[in-house]
Amino acid sequence: QVRMVASGGGLVQAGGSLRLSCTATGNILSIDAMGWYRQAPGKPRDLVATITSGGTTNYADSVKGRFTISRDNVKNTVYLQMRSLKPEDTAVYICHGNGVVTPLHRILEHWGQSTQVTVSS
Repeated sequence: QVRMVASGGGLVQAGGSLRLSCTATGNILSIDAMGWYRQAPGKPRDLVATITSGGTTNYADSVKGRFTISRDNVKNTVYLQMRSLKPEDTAVYICHGNGVVTPLHRILEHWGQSTQVTVSS
């Protein structure tokens, strides 16, 4: 069974930094793309950043220049380094995987655990 476990959230003052991690487990052979979405109360779920197994990245305009996504393909772990955090970054951050390949399945989309990020002004 595939699991994606997120960690690293917390409370930080505006201008501060946090680093999120998400590790996928479950006899995984490969993951095409890993990334992060976020959802603030009363708002839709939005893309934050994604990264392919080859290292191609994609960022929401609102986080470009402040957030950096990276991954370790051996560990099936994706990281999100967040700098210059703003109160509007406050949300639940949700780990996500596209094209998760196991010996028995290819999972088109897998939503992992989330972690809360709160930025105080």
